[in-house]
Amino acid sequence: MIEDMLSYHLLKAMKRTRATVGPVLAEHGLHPGQDLLLSQLWHEDGLTQTELANRLRIEAPTVTKAVQRLERAGFLRREPAGGRKRRIVLTAAGRALQGPVERAWQAADLEVTSVLDDADRVALGEILRRLTAANLAG
Repeated sequence: MIEDMLSYHLLKAMKRTRATVGPVLAEHGLHPGQDLLLSQLWHEDGLTQTELANRLRIEAPTVTKAVQRLERAGFLRREPAGGRKRRIVLTAAGRALQGPVERAWQAADLEVTSVLDDADRVALGEILRRLTAANLAG
């Protein structure tokens, strides 16, 4: 039965996360997924769209559309980087989103893992990081 599968339970936990994070994103004029793109820039500002697509493991047209929307909203801008390349740079408004968005993700972590003790929470985090690393490598 699908409901007995680990993937099913991971999906349910992720949906719970989105229920917590989604309203905060909407409050700040963001759509789900744009927070992940911004997070890459909060970590390393000035990436190209190709670098963003590779890091997020999404198609270049998806990044292009997200960058255009975020630029129209005033959260980032594109700057020349030689040739046809453009660097994606956060604006002050884009940088200001880091605190509220990261706090929403932290709240989601606490909500999703509220039934776990600290040791289980740490163990789950380590297991999920290994799964993510293995999936990204493959």
